Amino acid sequence: MIVVAGESLIDLVPQGQDTGPLAPLLPRLGGGPYNTAVALGRLGAPAAFCSRISTDGFGEALVDGLRKAGVDTSLVQRGPEPTTLAVATLGADGSAGYGFYAQGSADRLFELPPELPSMVRALALGTCSLVLEPGASAYEALLRQEAGRGVFTLLDPNIRPGLIPDPEAYRARFRSWLPYVTLLKLSEDDAEWLGGAVEEWLAEGPAAVVLTRGAGGLAVRTRTGAKADVPAVRVAVADTIGAGDTVNAALLHRLSAHGALSAGALDALGAGAWADTLGYAAMAAAITCSRPGAQPPYAGELTP
Repeated sequence: MIVVAGESLIDLVPQGQDTGPLAPLLPRLGGGPYNTAVALGRLGAPAAFCSRISTDGFGEALVDGLRKAGVDTSLVQRGPEPTTLAVATLGADGSAGYGFYAQGSADRLFELPPELPSMVRALALGTCSLVLEPGASAYEALLRQEAGRGVFTLLDPNIRPGLIPDPEAYRARFRSWLPYVTLLKLSEDDAEWLGGAVEEWLAEGPAAVVLTRGAGGLAVRTRTGAKADVPAVRVAVADTIGAGDTVNAALLHRLSAHGALSAGALDALGAGAWADTLGYAAMAAAITCSRPGAQPPYAGELTP
């Protein structure tokens, strides 16, 4: 089983050609970790979601979305606090920016669970959940706890600058996580904001770093010197909401197929297997980009 831990929320996505501040907004299920869990379920991977979700109407819809995707919800905590809202703005190229309404919301009150079940092979974390306290400290503790017992970990920082009041403190905290990370995945924008270099990050812990470059495709560098680059799959882009989250899921699912959900196996993975894995992730992300909102593909939509 692959566990995804982090926030779920409701994306309010502009509809039609109106891009002004009063444009009509359509609520969609979202949140980086939530999208990753749903994508894993749709791809056919045994997956579970670990978070705190509201008991309000939005929360019920979020839990229902997980179940429909085949995602295990036994690790989900529930509470009466409201669901976080993210108001999306879309650029001419379909790229998305967000404004968050997260004060006092349910996912911020996540509490560290006991050790995850023994069948858990991988843990994925990232985005707002590692920023917003008090939940951020609990998610960080979960990362350290599970890495300490040998679970494969994926970190996607998915930086939201508007949520980070002290960038330098966050950058230092990010570096403190790296010894507990097996696979670091981040976008070019994330890398620029964090101000580091792939070689530096590899020296601090991860077995591999995957960099997403939007229309420029994906690249991987590993601590053993393996490297691979693949182009993006060309599609008519509706928006990019959920594309990076889909990449997370596709990477984990394809690495599992290669028997590489461990640091040692990742070290042994060659350029050919990495190219296959990145190509699969690029294809999955392209399908997500081709439709509005975070709508990751099902396994049957991807060619072998």
